[in-house]
Amino acid sequence: MAEQGRIALVTGAGSGVGRSAALALLGAGYAVVLAGRRQDALEETASQSGAAGRAQAVPTDVTDAASVDALFAAIRARHGRLDVLFNNAGANVPSTDFGDLTEQQWRAVISVNLDGAFRVARGAYRMMRDQSPRGGRIINNGSISAYVPRPGSAPYTASKHAISGLTRTIALDGRRHDIACGQIDIGNAATPMTARMTKGVPQANGTLATEPTMDVDDVGRAVVFMAGLPPDSNVQFMTIMATKMPFIGRG
Repeated sequence: MAEQGRIALVTGAGSGVGRSAALALLGAGYAVVLAGRRQDALEETASQSGAAGRAQAVPTDVTDAASVDALFAAIRARHGRLDVLFNNAGANVPSTDFGDLTEQQWRAVISVNLDGAFRVARGAYRMMRDQSPRGGRIINNGSISAYVPRPGSAPYTASKHAISGLTRTIALDGRRHDIACGQIDIGNAATPMTARMTKGVPQANGTLATEPTMDVDDVGRAVVFMAGLPPDSNVQFMTIMATKMPFIGRG
């Protein structure tokens, strides 16, 4: 179903899952605001879409409150409203035993995955609450790490567990403002970030093992499905993962 006239925002839109979701939303007829740190990467996403006229690249650092404020000012100036947010920007550090983690590593992940997600979700919530007609949909990017950790992943896992709490709270507070909030939990989508899966990643038993991945465009299609639901329906949590990855049972 085409979604002409609807406005979506995708953070982390310059690569990986964010790029896939942005392209899928553009393909479905949305006007899409592309947010990310690098202008050139955002423009490449727009050029790949074949619908650059409906794409707006806004370089944004989600760790900087002023930068996030400027992002929403740009959306307001061009579109006057926002219908969908895919709150996707994320970061990680190499696998590190918990006892060896540094303060800098912890903050590097939390400042993007949690603090940044909060800032962007709050900006979207405020716009959706105050616009006329009011309402919209926020889709947070969780992870299967929102349920179980990988070895050596304390900052990332903690941030994604926190996103689940953020999702539930936004969903609850948003009811009276016609704002729906759900979460997509992704496992092993094939992106530059997950290229290491094919070379071996740490397992709970101390071994290294290669893991299956899935086409990242499957995630984009899932985001479009969630975004396109009518206001009285919501996917609260969706898990999309490589069918044979070690998550269910013992792998």
